[in-house]
Amino acid sequence: MSAQPVTEREPVLIRSARDVTELVNSGAARGSHARMIVLLALGGIFLDAYDLTSLAYGITDIREQFQLGPAGAGAVTASISVGAIFGAWLGGHLVDRLGRYRVFMADMLFFVVSAIGCAVAPNAEVLVFFRFLMGFGVGMDIPVAMAFLAEFSRLRGRGSKGSRTAAWSPAWYVATSACYVVIMALYFLLPEAHHDLLWRFTVGFGAVPAIVILLVRKKYMNESPSWAADQGDLERAAHILRRSYGVNAVVADDAEAKAPRTRETGGLRDFARLFHRRYRSRTLQAMVIGLGQTFGYNAVAYGLPIIIASLLGQGALNTISASLVLNLVFAVTGGLLGIRLANSAGAWPMTVAGFATQFVALVALALIGKPSETAWVLAALFMLGAFMFAQASGPGAHFMSFASLSYPTSMRGMGIGFNQGMVRVGATLSLFFFPVLSSALATGVFWVIALAPAMGLVALLAKRWEPVGYDADAAQG
Repeated sequence: MSAQPVTEREPVLIRSARDVTELVNSGAARGSHARMIVLLALGGIFLDAYDLTSLAYGITDIREQFQLGPAGAGAVTASISVGAIFGAWLGGHLVDRLGRYRVFMADMLFFVVSAIGCAVAPNAEVLVFFRFLMGFGVGMDIPVAMAFLAEFSRLRGRGSKGSRTAAWSPAWYVATSACYVVIMALYFLLPEAHHDLLWRFTVGFGAVPAIVILLVRKKYMNESPSWAADQGDLERAAHILRRSYGVNAVVADDAEAKAPRTRETGGLRDFARLFHRRYRSRTLQAMVIGLGQTFGYNAVAYGLPIIIASLLGQGALNTISASLVLNLVFAVTGGLLGIRLANSAGAWPMTVAGFATQFVALVALALIGKPSETAWVLAALFMLGAFMFAQASGPGAHFMSFASLSYPTSMRGMGIGFNQGMVRVGATLSLFFFPVLSSALATGVFWVIALAPAMGLVALLAKRWEPVGYDADAAQG
């Protein structure tokens, strides 16, 4: 079929699922609802990042309030990531089986309930439970959000799949910055005697954007037309194209007679497709890249308040301010650069450069140690900034492209879900062990963290696979 631009008055005949995918990939189908769906998907990413970051500053107060040791603090910190492992694996399966829309609506409820539950938790056990529930929602959200970003975007050019899947990175860092803005506002609004409640208000505030997304979902949110067509429901796909894109899509009389999928295989057999000869190396490479970036990122970004306060010896206000500045100046800027260069440079070169920079920054931090002079404190902060800039522009932005764009529509949710589940294993390990290792090794912990980007570099150099601009649906058939 032709990939020429269309208007609402021109009927566009669709005869197969491939025709629907080509309409989206070519950029011929454009609409304000489609752009709003992309924004709502990024809103889900925003919630993921906010909820994961919201306890980073308050972990010291939580230790004191609930009288926790390093292992107990690690359990509180890591529980969200444990929940995300199961949420990602189940969510990835359900996204392909039930559709993107239903799973997205369900995980918003997890965000609301868990944020409020964490805020009023009377003890560490209840806090761990609701953090686990919050993680379950986070895990479910990533596969559906990335599927939306990939399936409501064109293949190349402005607003492409590569740039929009990379857009999750600045959305993530805007959220972490917003979290520190909330913390700083509460720091000045609450009397000093009640600063131990900062973490409760910060976590509870996470329910607000989730409620906003729930309120606007019916007007804009819709199923992915590519997913509907892949299920054999061309009429539904045509309806979505008319509503979300303003394209007068009509199912042709001679359309392929494809029965709706029954998903008789499901479960492990769907999972096994990820390790089919065509996809095996992509699956393994994406997994190692994801593990490498998440172990390093979780240790540094979520451990940022601990690093600044304990390892660099700064006070409360300096810790909040430095965390905010590092996120805004380095991470958000890096994420925007990642979007800008996604199409021209590609995911593979950007990820290689990011991992290499991270490795150098972590080695420098290990060599600097615990600085006693202002110049060395500033040097250490700059290295932290360099790490976060490299993360946001390189592996942080593009590891999602490896997981999202390497698979066709029929298995994209499973691919992202499996990848995210494995990534959350790395996150759980880093979130649990960082408090323990930082207490035992002090700044020597950076030598351990440096192994993560080194592992990512090995995986990338073993196979030069470029997912940006790759049409996985066309390649499968």
